[in-house]
Amino acid sequence: QVQLVESGGGSVQAGGSLRLSCVASDRTFSDYAMAWFRQAPGKEREFVGAIVWSGGRTYYADSVKGRFTISRDNAKNTVYLQMNSLKPEDTAVYHCAASVYGGSISLRAIRYDYWGQGTQVTVSS
Repeated sequence: QVQLVESGGGSVQAGGSLRLSCVASDRTFSDYAMAWFRQAPGKEREFVGAIVWSGGRTYYADSVKGRFTISRDNAKNTVYLQMNSLKPEDTAVYHCAASVYGGSISLRAIRYDYWGQGTQVTVSS
């Protein structure tokens, strides 16, 4: 069982930046594709971005493309989400997720096998 723990959330004004981290307990972390999803109150969970096991390929939702960057450090069992130019509509709980299909990127939450508890991001105008 892989445990994922997110950190780095907080409150920021529009235009600001935050960097989220997600640490995995499993030393096979480098085998997994990793993704970030977010969920705002009253809304469905939304795909944000994902990265394959090697870090060699990423994919982003249109709503964050050009503002958010996913990276990973397999030596530290950690995936990051750098969020710049934040907007109030980015306010949500952000979850990281891991898929055993390390070479594939899916936008669908059901394709991910392990989830973190989430970290709150609040962007004020």
